Amino acid sequence: MTRQIVKVENKLFNSFFSIFHQAQLLSTFCCALILFSPTISSAQNKNQMVRLAKIKIDSAQLEKYKAALKEGIETAVRVEPGVITLFAVYDKNDPTNVTVLEVYADVAAYKAHIETPHFKKYKSITKDMVKSLELVDVDPIAFATKPKQK
Repeated sequence: MTRQIVKVENKLFNSFFSIFHQAQLLSTFCCALILFSPTISSAQNKNQMVRLAKIKIDSAQLEKYKAALKEGIETAVRVEPGVITLFAVYDKNDPTNVTVLEVYADVAAYKAHIETPHFKKYKSITKDMVKSLELVDVDPIAFATKPKQK
């Protein structure tokens, strides 16, 4: 009986710990929205599509995944006018949990993005690295960033 109680308590603790880390990650993204987005006012961006991609990566392939993601993000931001922001971070306590903040000019820009050769390359390269993917559409509260100082 005592072992069963301990197992239940451990499961509850692990569930709470997981929820805590997800909340912590979400708060990190809120800070990123406030600190780094190239937009100053959300009121002028009603058509933007904003999404969080929550990705679980195979630990044996994490470094390869991070390289592929970095290449895909850098290319998309550089060549696609409708890609406003792509921020990728991983959980310090579990680097296999990756979250990407995606901001597109509008839904059409997102649809164009997923048809690009570089996005298709990313999906092809990473298909066996990704254990799970959850896409969460969100509404921004505020976007702000400081202008780059020279």
